[in-house]
Amino acid sequence: MRKDIEIPEVTGMMMAVVKEYNPDFRTDDWNVYIINNKPLELEMVLIVSRGFDDQDSTSIMRHKIEKLPANSYAKVELIQPELFKLNNEFKVTFFADNQLFEKTFLFKKDSIKDSALRMISDLNKKGIIVK
Repeated sequence: MRKDIEIPEVTGMMMAVVKEYNPDFRTDDWNVYIINNKPLELEMVLIVSRGFDDQDSTSIMRHKIEKLPANSYAKVELIQPELFKLNNEFKVTFFADNQLFEKTFLFKKDSIKDSALRMISDLNKKGIIVK
């Protein structure tokens, strides 16, 4: 039965961690974004995030985006710098063209840092991308 289940490959999707200035609090915040470079609108986007390593783990966070238009992005969550010492995993599930898709994005521990920031043209901001 498992051989009959088709699991389509997810392309055109990225997650980014961006360092940006928050004028309300006058701080530099780290935010997580989902980027949809597909020519299709995504529906019912569910994102489950967690931080973990061999000894520690965070609570599981869940986010929902009803619709993510084609070639767009959305802010998912604020991420605290204390979590950069952990692996940060984002499991994304969504519908496109009446088909269910799933992909896991992983920011490896210590990969989120100022020296790794690069310009992300989709956001016009500096950050770190995982495809």
